[in-house]
Amino acid sequence: LNKIQKYSAREGEAPCLHKLGSTQWLKKKNSTKKKIKDIARKLIKLYSARKLQQGFAFPGDTTWQKEFEASFLYDDTIDQVSATSDIKKDMEDKRPMDRLLCGDVGFGKTELAIRSAFKAVQAGKQVAVLVPTTVLAQQHFMTFTDRLSRYPVNVAVLSRFRSQKELKESISKIKSGIIDIAIGTHRILSKDIEFKDLGLLIIDEEQRFGVTAKEKLREMRISVDTLTLTATPIPRTLNFSLMGARDLSIIETPPRNRLPIYTEILEWNNDFIVGVIDKEIGRGGQVFFVSDKVSDLEKNMLDLKMLMPTYRFEIAHGQMKSSEIEKVMQNFISGKIDVLVTTKIVESGLDIPNANTMLINNASNFGLAELYQLRGRVGRTNIQAYCYLMLKKGAKPNPTALKRLQAIEEFTELGSGFQLALRDMEIRGAGNLLGGEQSGLIFDVGFELYQKILDEAVGELKKDEFKDTFALDGSGDLNFLELFANKDVAIQINEDAFLPDNYLPSDTERFQYYKKLYSCCNQKELMGIKSEIEDRYGRIPQQVKNLLFVVKLRIHAISTGLSKIILKDNIMICEFPPNENEDFYSYAFPQIMEFIGEIPEAKLLKGKKSLKLEIPISSHDQGVEIIWKLKKSLEQGEYA
Repeated sequence: LNKIQKYSAREGEAPCLHKLGSTQWLKKKNSTKKKIKDIARKLIKLYSARKLQQGFAFPGDTTWQKEFEASFLYDDTIDQVSATSDIKKDMEDKRPMDRLLCGDVGFGKTELAIRSAFKAVQAGKQVAVLVPTTVLAQQHFMTFTDRLSRYPVNVAVLSRFRSQKELKESISKIKSGIIDIAIGTHRILSKDIEFKDLGLLIIDEEQRFGVTAKEKLREMRISVDTLTLTATPIPRTLNFSLMGARDLSIIETPPRNRLPIYTEILEWNNDFIVGVIDKEIGRGGQVFFVSDKVSDLEKNMLDLKMLMPTYRFEIAHGQMKSSEIEKVMQNFISGKIDVLVTTKIVESGLDIPNANTMLINNASNFGLAELYQLRGRVGRTNIQAYCYLMLKKGAKPNPTALKRLQAIEEFTELGSGFQLALRDMEIRGAGNLLGGEQSGLIFDVGFELYQKILDEAVGELKKDEFKDTFALDGSGDLNFLELFANKDVAIQINEDAFLPDNYLPSDTERFQYYKKLYSCCNQKELMGIKSEIEDRYGRIPQQVKNLLFVVKLRIHAISTGLSKIILKDNIMICEFPPNENEDFYSYAFPQIMEFIGEIPEAKLLKGKKSLKLEIPISSHDQGVEIIWKLKKSLEQGEYA
């Protein structure tokens, strides 16, 4: 059952079917693996260069660090605690960090970025915070300044909201090391910005920067610790992380008391719009009215004013003077504006807890990530928020645009940004990891199998072409047990081992549990699944106990490299892999023979295709114990 996966690629693409037992499917998989290897090879070279680069190892947490983190107003979620730990571990390592922090809007990514920046500053290093918009740079500047106000940390912002005199002064202070944290748009990457001692680069929504900026960032991140924040990672970035060429932390747990945002697709309707705005302002809130074109804003505002003359409206867009935008945003934050008529300039990072209704005009003209980010500007407290995706009357959006809108409407659950990015892969296709090509290999085999082949391809490259880089540089990314580990080890017992349908009636849930059990990789996980099944379905019948036993044996057997284990009566037969498996016979076999020498009753037999080992046992549990000891022996051996 572990070989069964859901086929998902670009929606509407019909998969090409092959006959069972024919070589066509095998050829297709091998061809896909070859192409993936070509792509992965380039990525691993980049990754290897970073892994072998000597960076700065930040010291452990100080008393100030612990005090600063404890001063956060909210309780950390489980995922925040885990991501904080991952980031610190990376920073304290001598190799440069390159971690992608994927978390929903309002789930606390900025707080983690501030903690990382504070850690870097205490070690005497400078921090650059790169953001896509001027408005977000200003918001981050206010947030960082507010959180760090009790400590001797100098924060500056480089954006068009600053005068030339202020910018010149800030640039000089960055060069001399007086400024600890510099926040800005791509202006930070300009040639005239020189950091005295840059230790950490924080990038917010990397996908929104241009090609030139990304090239500059690629150069920087080889030697500087890099933390990238994103709410909906674009497919290529996500693919990059899923394949292990970047480290990935996900924050899926919503803050306490947060409610999902009610989302609906509808045609433009004056009465409905008036009702929605009346309702929000009636409960003391404010409204975002977002349009796709700057040229439409004036007309939109006049139309709304005609319908609701008593409310206060203002316009904000990126073509306005910096001072004007700043003034409008400050008035909106302080509650002097009821409805802000704006463009997608507000999509990133703005935190206005009082604004909890958003109307998006011509929503079909926005991308999936843009819609998701825009919606994230509302619903940032425990008040129910609303987002309406509006289409022109009688307009028929193209099928891809409609799928985007439906995806946004469907994924209203808190923490669904990651699922949404996966759906974006389906709609657009993940395609080539490095190029701009957004269609390709994924159509041939579907996303799940593509991911599996990708893992295999990367694993093979690590074992073969990049063996020295991953095994012998002491990085710990690959140990010798992985060279001959066999995930397809077969376990055979002479009793029924399955999930009976009279105990677990749902086909879907049985399938999911089989998949869970197959991917189980340690005893703790297995015990967790066992407890879950028992808790949901009652006392475990014998067939399920047998299945759990088989999984337990398989977990230990994977690392031994054996191809099959048969338990019948009082004998355990262990089959070795085919003779051509060089890694197994070079590294594992001599040690297994040494281990077997301590079991006098064991017999080595010659099979048709490979060697077999026959060991008398008094019980199945003794068989598990022998395999466990064999695994431990290999782990502690000279090649481990």
